[in-house]
Amino acid sequence: MRNLFRCTAFVLALSLSSLAQNTPDTVPTQDYSQTQARPVVDWARDGIVYEIYERQFSPEGTFNGITARLDELKKLGVDILWLMPVNAMGEKGKKGTIGSPYAIRDYYAVNPQYGTAEDLKRLVREAHARNMKVILDVVYNHTAWDNPLVTQHPDWYHHDKNGKITYPSDWSDVAWLDWSSR
Repeated sequence: MRNLFRCTAFVLALSLSSLAQNTPDTVPTQDYSQTQARPVVDWARDGIVYEIYERQFSPEGTFNGITARLDELKKLGVDILWLMPVNAMGEKGKKGTIGSPYAIRDYYAVNPQYGTAEDLKRLVREAHARNMKVILDVVYNHTAWDNPLVTQHPDWYHHDKNGKITYPSDWSDVAWLDWSSR
């Protein structure tokens, strides 16, 4: 059963504050497409992953609601919790009344609708106490329109022929980052 669902997990550690200090002249220019990938750790290769949208997973729609169900997940054989983005969501241009967890307004803040940073830390501690890993889904391809980077570094985004920041496909609730010059 363990091999029924295989997962390769790569965790990207990116410090936006250090990125913000870089200029095009100081950003490393190594072509990483030519480097060999790191070997996959056993727990990621052989683990049973359960993706969780915090808002929908429990009646409370919070980190505490997830924590309360960890034993149930463990009994299902889950080894790895994959939390959809936990960050504060954008308000400007959001779709519908809820918006998308992938429209990140603040990479340093926890979405208050899901709970506090301490609630998230407790969830991780409790998962670890059950020998479960926790993966945070973080998106660095786009931001919410009210993310400070939009006004502080508009040159970091894709622009249309008129110089307006664009968005990918029909995802009008996000501003599309352009990594081609970074």
